[in-house]
Amino acid sequence: MELQGKIIAALPERSGVSARGEWKVQEFVLETLDAQYPRKMVFDVFGAERLQRFNIQVGQTVLVAFDIDAHEYNGRWFNSIRAFDVRQVDATQPVAAQASDAVPVSAPQAVGAAPVAAPAEEEVADSPDNLPF
Repeated sequence: MELQGKIIAALPERSGVSARGEWKVQEFVLETLDAQYPRKMVFDVFGAERLQRFNIQVGQTVLVAFDIDAHEYNGRWFNSIRAFDVRQVDATQPVAAQASDAVPVSAPQAVGAAPVAAPAEEEVADSPDNLPF
């Protein structure tokens, strides 16, 4: 999965020693660039070499490629969002133009059905429950 946004916080780096050797991990907070409904996501980067290679700084606009997993501890479940690639992007470039593998999705229609026209903009504005979803 990939998500683009701005780094708004870099949490303190943590390190330790396990049976496999020394390890380092750092968490970052990303805020999406959606002007009306921005979302935040905390992700971590595991490994000193990745931390050095990505060189993530607060204020950068980045494209984060990550995996989501969950683990159980004492009967409770916790999500883990681990980045495996972080690339700095130009914030002035539109998001759609950067997603080269994005494919437009349209709703399926029944065979022989007439196309459904979208409501006029003034109809949507006058709707009693004018919600974006």
